[in-house]
Amino acid sequence: MTDIHNLTAVQLIERYASGELSPVEATRAVLHRIEQIQPEVNAFSRVDAEGALRQAEESAERWRRGAPAGLVDGVPVSVKDILLLRGAPTLRGSRTVRPEGQAWDEDAPSVARLREHGAVFVGKTTTPEFGWKGVTDSPVYGVTGNPYDPQRTAGGSSGGSAAAVALGAGPLSLGTDGGGSVRIPASFCGIFALKPTYGRVPLYPASAFGTLAHVGPMTRDVADAALLMDVISGPDWRDWSQLAPSGGGFQEALAPGGGGVDGLRVAYSPSLGGTAVVDPEVAAAVRRAVDLLAELGAVVEEIGPGFEDPVEAFHTLWFSGAARVVQPLGAEDWELLDPGLREICAQGASYSALDYLAAVDVRMALGHAMGRFHSAYDLLVTPTLPITAFEAGVEVPKGSEHTRWTGWTPFTYPFNLTQQPAASVPCGLSGAGLPIGVQLVGARHADALVLRAAHALFEAGLADAVRPAAA
Repeated sequence: MTDIHNLTAVQLIERYASGELSPVEATRAVLHRIEQIQPEVNAFSRVDAEGALRQAEESAERWRRGAPAGLVDGVPVSVKDILLLRGAPTLRGSRTVRPEGQAWDEDAPSVARLREHGAVFVGKTTTPEFGWKGVTDSPVYGVTGNPYDPQRTAGGSSGGSAAAVALGAGPLSLGTDGGGSVRIPASFCGIFALKPTYGRVPLYPASAFGTLAHVGPMTRDVADAALLMDVISGPDWRDWSQLAPSGGGFQEALAPGGGGVDGLRVAYSPSLGGTAVVDPEVAAAVRRAVDLLAELGAVVEEIGPGFEDPVEAFHTLWFSGAARVVQPLGAEDWELLDPGLREICAQGASYSALDYLAAVDVRMALGHAMGRFHSAYDLLVTPTLPITAFEAGVEVPKGSEHTRWTGWTPFTYPFNLTQQPAASVPCGLSGAGLPIGVQLVGARHADALVLRAAHALFEAGLADAVRPAAA
């Protein structure tokens, strides 16, 4: 048998059902794996071995009775330390959050749905402070390294989750994405991640970054992501902006005979209209993925959506949100913040209400443009990122002309502005052995279609070579 920690969630459930494997065995294997990887990559901010084994034993008893609690009963899961997890402090990577004196007695909606379905919570994963940037290091947790080379960044802000999943420290992880934060680390770490349509996965408490922020699955393959989406997209009254339940299950979208990508109208934009300079190795790997879509029956046209880079509007919304996060802090706590975070908060606090509303206007126009674009094309395909993972512990690559993380993530944040579903699919390795991701973007509410297309690429073997040697 493959090492237990390398089994997917779908495989674990199959083995639990047959009696071949117990949730206790799987949880022990994952906890052992965490012990192995944590000193080198620093993926976890907190591990609850005792609580996880207790949950696993309860799950094992349910399986013995033939009465599993739900779709992921007994599956080890990690949660990014931005989301509330009952019984564990949520520090959000900040020394300004004091764990003492708080009850920590509530689950975020996605966590609550997982708990109802019997998931085993092994721990919380690292994040930059308040999830503010596209790499993962913080004043509380330190630096999170890449599974392929720990001296390089795992990406962010869900970098701990991506590293954990890539290295077999639990097949399922919950991340958040306000400007690319599940897709960036997925691309750098060689895993799959989906930013769902805004509201598809309920979120509470509401993010200070407003309707830019999404919750999404981070997994090793699409089948696990669809399984996780069927759990976490369940309704929760605490999120007033949640969407109505989807018309069908996400796992159903992957069923044989579902059509794959045959006949889909696919627009391939290698640089989003020339706004991004893409590393040649990245461009070549993404081109191969696009060619594979065509081989599988998609109708591919090289064309971009035609919008200008909305980075300034994104900055206005993002930096304002960051300023709102730290607004209650006193001078003493201000000095505890990540210096880069202090910089963008100061900039965010300088914007006027009219500046903010002007950014909203840009956002609405972009959403309108993408709505029109998707009336002609089912999917937009781009690189997830124009580069591979760079050195850990810095916001931008050394020698870069960029000063902020958005400079090297031009393909991700536009689709937070438009609230569209977007996934990163591993599509190859660079000459240095670093993962490359291809991004699939669908129209709003077309989450199942994005998953279906990504699954077709997995089934065709696109991601087969993308596995860290240590996994």
